Amino acid sequence: MHNAESKHPITKSSLRSLLRRSRAAGVVSLGLMVVLISLVLLQCPLYSKPTTPRPNIIFILADDLGYGDLGCYGQERIKTPWLDRMAGEGTRFSDCYAGCPLCAPSRCALMTGRHMGHAYIRANSASAQADIPLRAEDATVAELLRAAGYRTGLIGKWHLGGTESTGSPTRKGFDYAYGFPDDTDDDYFPRALWRNGAPVNVPPGAYSQDLFTEDAIAFIRGAGSTPFFLYLAYTIPHVPFEVPSDAPYEQQPWPDEMKARAAMITRMDHGIGALFKLLKELGIDQQTAVFFSSDNGPTNADFFQSSGPFSGGKRSLSEGGIRVPMIVRWPEHIPAGRLSGQAWAFWDFLPTACEIAGASAPADVDGVSVLPVLLGQEPAHERLLYWEYYPRKGGAFEQAARLGRWKAIRADAWRKKGKRWKVTTSFELFDLTTDPSEQVDLADEQLSLVADLQKAMSDAHTESTIWPSKPPGN
Repeated sequence: MHNAESKHPITKSSLRSLLRRSRAAGVVSLGLMVVLISLVLLQCPLYSKPTTPRPNIIFILADDLGYGDLGCYGQERIKTPWLDRMAGEGTRFSDCYAGCPLCAPSRCALMTGRHMGHAYIRANSASAQADIPLRAEDATVAELLRAAGYRTGLIGKWHLGGTESTGSPTRKGFDYAYGFPDDTDDDYFPRALWRNGAPVNVPPGAYSQDLFTEDAIAFIRGAGSTPFFLYLAYTIPHVPFEVPSDAPYEQQPWPDEMKARAAMITRMDHGIGALFKLLKELGIDQQTAVFFSSDNGPTNADFFQSSGPFSGGKRSLSEGGIRVPMIVRWPEHIPAGRLSGQAWAFWDFLPTACEIAGASAPADVDGVSVLPVLLGQEPAHERLLYWEYYPRKGGAFEQAARLGRWKAIRADAWRKKGKRWKVTTSFELFDLTTDPSEQVDLADEQLSLVADLQKAMSDAHTESTIWPSKPPGN
């Protein structure tokens, strides 16, 4: 680890000479990366877009599910047969990333196509305010798809604005919304849920996640011949670990909360299986693209090795906090049984969904469509992926970036000394090809690359008035 600000000032000459240096280090330059990306984006597509009627789009999101929590990602104790089957019938991604290692900002990136350097919501809440809702001007994928003629539905957890706010799901493009009000998401046995802004009672003892599955089935049946976008956001396996039954793990010699956590994941898997059965029953299986992922890394990661081969978990910019499972299934369009190493992130979903639907994405989003990748083409370029994290107690600002094999993490720690703030900065660099668990810091061996990644991270950041990156007065 080295001090990023005092040792390596960024200069224009450092950028111009990066190609020469990076060849010696075995990396690709940022400048060359820009050229390659430009050439790829300007040339004609090398894939054929589907010619069938506009497909349905379903995005299923788990909550605090780790990279290693599914059988198809190496889990040996938690049973996930339907998601494993989904991977066998679709494409599984080894290098997909959440928008942030925390719930609300990660979902903001998913819905708005903006990474944390440009997103409006960058943490779960601001220190002096309640949860911050999306603004009227923050365009969401639901708004864009609805304008393109899609019926849009949100079922489950939203966390981007309460029912009376500017970020209410029914004000952000969803024709239909059913789930938790005002971003309360920790009640698995609620007395009421909210439908289109109004409370509805639920049967005593009803499990909210089962109700979400049932409502998703009803939404799909009710769409008829209209193309639909369904955002199904379970809260499994977010704490507290509560479930009607520990089946099929009652007899396992595990701690009770780990039995419950495993049972929650398997129960969600069963609900997802019911959706796949419905798609086949209705004859719309081949015209429905289904995405599955998790909003960030896991809590309680050790018992099931939920972060897989990575270090860290929720609230960490290490790989375990932001690298998440991603499975995409679309029969007759997306290759079956395929593993892709293409790196992409939540902010790519908005332009991807728009291209699938034949809609136009805003020009100022950070994401790019990965439809060519989904359809079986591997683009011959890499690009910078970028994250920010604002720890909930304040007093710090953290950034991370990935470029090809390289992963950088920069952290500012704030400490008040008298009437002034002292900021201490660290910068770490890891080679994910040889060190996926980020144990060996190579920053002092790749000084020029560090300088250019610092510059790239600075360029990717825009200051937020709600979540400042510097202490007061600095």
